[in-house]
Order: sequence, then structure tokens, then C-alpha cells
Amino acid sequence: MIQPYLFFEGRCQQAIEFYQAALGAKIDMLMRYSDSPEPPPPGMIPPGSGDKVMHAALRIGDAVLLLSDGDCSGSPGFSGISLSLTAASIDDAQRKFSALAEAGKVQMPLGSTFFSPCFGMVEDRFGVCWMIIVQA
Repeated sequence: MIQPYLFFEGRCQQAIEFYQAALGAKIDMLMRYSDSPEPPPPGMIPPGSGDKVMHAALRIGDAVLLLSDGDCSGSPGFSGISLSLTAASIDDAQRKFSALAEAGKVQMPLGSTFFSPCFGMVEDRFGVCWMIIVQA
């Protein structure tokens, strides 16, 4: 099994809340740095970052997306990868696409293609690229 693991570099809690609202994500697990039974190695996170997310698992439909604040650098980078999300219907695709596009950037508007009745690409407010598709 392969699971995407995204590092939000200090904005993980915001991302979790956004994906809960936009996609109906459910938290399967969340651990903050302050919850760790062992202190982080020196220099791993900036001082005062104990409330940041060390590890989280979000369930979106049948998939699990893993997330973290990483080293809290403030500069997440999601280059060269997109998450593909299969929507149940065209209405579902439109709702999810619109939610992800809020304060984000539409890369390809939703529309009919030779491989799907509804497909589009959007970069969300955190810089994560999504491909929304309805199966033909």
C-alpha cells in the first residue's frame, strides 16, 4: 500500500480543518509534538512548536491521507505531484472542486473529456494539486 504523506510546514491544523470542511475528511489519528513520549531531536522543530502536528491521518472516503507540520519551516512545497479524487457524481465533483478552489487556483476547469464526464484540476490554498474525476 502507498499512502501520500504531506508536510504543511506549520499550517497542518489549518489544512486539516480545511479538508474536513471541503471534503468531509475525518480524523483517524492526530498527535502533536507535545504528545510525543520522547522529545524531538535537537533542532528538529523550532522552540515553542509543541502544539504543531507531528502526525495525523485523515480519512477521505476510502483513502487515508497522512499529514504533518514537518519541521515547521513555513515553506511547504508540493511540486510534481497531484492527488486524484474520484467523485461520486458530477454534482459531487462540482461541490468538491469549488471547495478546494476557494482561495486556490484553478488549473483546468471542470468539464467533459474523452475519459470522463467530469474532470478538472485545482491547486488548493496550501499549494496541493488535486485532480477531480467522475468515472465514465
